[in-house]
Amino acid sequence: MDVIVGGGVVGLSVAWRLAREGRPVTVVDPAPASGASHAAAGMLAPVSEVTYTEAPLLRLGVAALRRWPAFASALAEDAALPPAGPEEVGGLDLRAEGTLDVAFGADDMAALDELAAFMEKLDLPVERLTGRECRRLEPMLAPSVRGGLLAPGDAWVNPRRVTAALLAALERRGVPVVRARVSELVRTDGAVTGVRLAEPPAVPGEGRGSAPLAATGGRAGGEVLAAGRVVLAAGAWSGELAEVPVRPVKGQIMRLRSPQPLLTRCVRGTVHGSPVYLVPRGDGELVVGATQEELGYDTRVTAGGLYELLRDARELVPGVTELEVADVVAGLRPGTPDNLPVIGPGRTPGLTYATGHHRGGVLMAPLTAAILMGEESELAALCSPGRFQEIS
Repeated sequence: MDVIVGGGVVGLSVAWRLAREGRPVTVVDPAPASGASHAAAGMLAPVSEVTYTEAPLLRLGVAALRRWPAFASALAEDAALPPAGPEEVGGLDLRAEGTLDVAFGADDMAALDELAAFMEKLDLPVERLTGRECRRLEPMLAPSVRGGLLAPGDAWVNPRRVTAALLAALERRGVPVVRARVSELVRTDGAVTGVRLAEPPAVPGEGRGSAPLAATGGRAGGEVLAAGRVVLAAGAWSGELAEVPVRPVKGQIMRLRSPQPLLTRCVRGTVHGSPVYLVPRGDGELVVGATQEELGYDTRVTAGGLYELLRDARELVPGVTELEVADVVAGLRPGTPDNLPVIGPGRTPGLTYATGHHRGGVLMAPLTAAILMGEESELAALCSPGRFQEIS
């Protein structure tokens, strides 16, 4: 049996793929779908996220995006979701109208021109736009927008719908989801052979970060779940259970709401030196994010963080200040030293990694599952855990 440690979008996707192949699997997480996946905006944007130094990450992202339509359709069928609307796929609010990166001044325009040239060298589809053309696409943009860059192939999805669908699909397939924290990996003769469940906390709700300790859901604290393989998909907490260089990177995000969508596609820009993005949902929700803070396991939502988000979003789309605040949350992205995920078997027999996805957990979830199913061997080499073992 495979035991998946971690019930975020990555861990649940891996469990679902295994279950579809008829392999026995159990998921262990104290609060599934409540961590970084719950906070995420859901951008599936490998093109607009590209930087000059992250070509391997771009390759992974483009391959992951190609898998999303089929992944969404199969998941919707397995989870028995109601029929999707005409503009979305699989009832998950998966949309593909692209990402618009906008510029305000001459320096911003020059940076976008350089980025466009870089993308074109990589044969990535991009369109350079004037300010007027940007506002024709998105009439609510600020008049001060001077130009932009459209990545028409980028997409986005609602991660909360995705994780809810994954949990429903797992339930329909009879996959156990143990709502408990793993205190340690169990080793026998140098191999990982299972996981030990933690004792429930003395104080209800006691814990830290966005993955609080929880009662073990009927399982005894200290109980060992035997496994033929343990897949460590615990996100920012992965380093607490195994030697993997994953650290928490805090991100604060807010969700606004209006009767009608304010935008038709994702909009990004750099304001006061900080990147900001706005992701529309089909129901009128607008996600504004996200800060990037190196503060350990701190998941407090701060006034300063929300002020910066709203201030910068207003520069792009002035109308956001009229919207209702629907939700504010902070999550912890699992970062790695080279920003690439850690996917595949480690040097310890019985232990496999599916962690370190940083900003791309939602995007990379279908690809991660595929790699662990033995597909995409060339891409698997880019994110092999062995790269860190060689360095150390």
